[in-house]
Amino acid sequence: MEFADCVKFANENPVAWLATVEGDQPRVRGMGMWYADETGFYFQTATMKEMVGQLEKNGKVEFAFYHPDEAVGTMLRVSGEVEFLDDVEIKKKVLADRPFLAEFGLTAEGPELVVFRISNGEAHFWDWESNVKPKEIIKF
Repeated sequence: MEFADCVKFANENPVAWLATVEGDQPRVRGMGMWYADETGFYFQTATMKEMVGQLEKNGKVEFAFYHPDEAVGTMLRVSGEVEFLDDVEIKKKVLADRPFLAEFGLTAEGPELVVFRISNGEAHFWDWESNVKPKEIIKF
C-alpha cells in the first residue's frame, strides 16, 4: 500500500474517529474530514469546541476511517501531529464547500473557524486478513 491508497480510502469514507488527549485522559469523537490529498488530511472545527484547546496543548492525534462490509470491514488508522492553517483563502474554501458553517456565524476572517491538517505521520490499514499480521506502516 502507498499513501495514495490512504488518500483514496479517506475521501471515500470521510467520517473519522479522531482521538486527542486532555491531561491524561484520551478523548475520541466522530468528525467529518473535509478532504485528503497528497499534502495531508484536512479537518475544520471551531474555537467553541473543547477539542481546539486539546490540540493546542498536544497536537499529537490519531484518527481512524472505517468502511463496513459483509464481514468486519476495513479500517485506516492514521497518526501524526496537527498543523493549524490560519489562511483566509483556505477558510473561504472551507465555507464554500461547507456552507452550513456560516449558520454558526463562522467567517473566513474571524478566528473562530479553525482549519488543521495532518501532513506528516504514519498510517496503516486493518482488515480481517491482516488482523494478526505485523502492521504495514505507510509513512507520509
